[in-house]
Amino acid sequence: MKKHDKIYIAGHRGMVGSAIKRRLEKEGYTNIIGRTSKELDLKDQAAVREFFRTEKPHHVVLAAAKVGGIQANNTYRAQFIYENLMIQNNVIHQAYENGVERLLFLGSSCIYPKLAPQPLKEESLLTGLLEETNEPYAIAKIAGIKMVESYRRQYGCDYISAMPTNLYGPNDNYDLANSHVMPALIRKFHTAKKEGASSVEVWGTGSPLREFLHVDDLADACVYLLHNYHDELFVNIGTGTDLTIKALAEMIQEIVGFTGRLEWNTSKPDGTPRKLMDVSRLHGMGWKHKIELRDGIAQVYEAFRKYEGAKV
Repeated sequence: MKKHDKIYIAGHRGMVGSAIKRRLEKEGYTNIIGRTSKELDLKDQAAVREFFRTEKPHHVVLAAAKVGGIQANNTYRAQFIYENLMIQNNVIHQAYENGVERLLFLGSSCIYPKLAPQPLKEESLLTGLLEETNEPYAIAKIAGIKMVESYRRQYGCDYISAMPTNLYGPNDNYDLANSHVMPALIRKFHTAKKEGASSVEVWGTGSPLREFLHVDDLADACVYLLHNYHDELFVNIGTGTDLTIKALAEMIQEIVGFTGRLEWNTSKPDGTPRKLMDVSRLHGMGWKHKIELRDGIAQVYEAFRKYEGAKV
């Protein structure tokens, strides 16, 4: 990619898209474009067609998606499959129609079968049943991977896909109804500390194992792949290490400084027992994460605390 090439980041204001934008700008790219959902509805085929015909980007990062935690995935099942399929179909096809040189499609670790061997290897895709609670979202993301693969095979497009593990960092969603586990826990512990509560409710049993990657590390990996990766098989992006939800909750509790007790609501679903990414392919290419989990959570909490304080 040349420094003056036009790069369209779909979802440039989201957690992932904004991190990739920051990373590209840091590297000296000066022609990055984006559109808000109000400016361009990526579900609207005609609007996306007109955007690509007018702007003619050289490269595309597809980070736009309808996302959420376990409750949102299970509640808005129709919206998750419809909206994500529409976004992917429109952007990938118009990229091809308008001669986009490089496209990076971002998926999610939830694409893997619920009981796939751990750690999750790229080759495990479509070898078993998916986790029921996020099946519609996972199917949409699998369709995106296969669409990129198919456009490579039929049309020779130099398009690639990457599957990040669980992410956290700047511009995360802290809405308790729709957020992922880490921002939800940060908000719960912060609120409990501020209000002097004696306990915090945490969903599930605490036994599932999860891997977490700072979004700035993800952005660094994505730019690395855009520079260096040209193969068909999608690439896992993660740290290669995980911890239980109980250990995560206790780590966040300590960082926030909440001294009350944890109450585990075992009537709530745990989700997949474990989701550890095998990142040996990415490590073999020479890339490894830089931000360790405790340091990353401390940075995120400090930023969240300042944001909350500014709202008062």
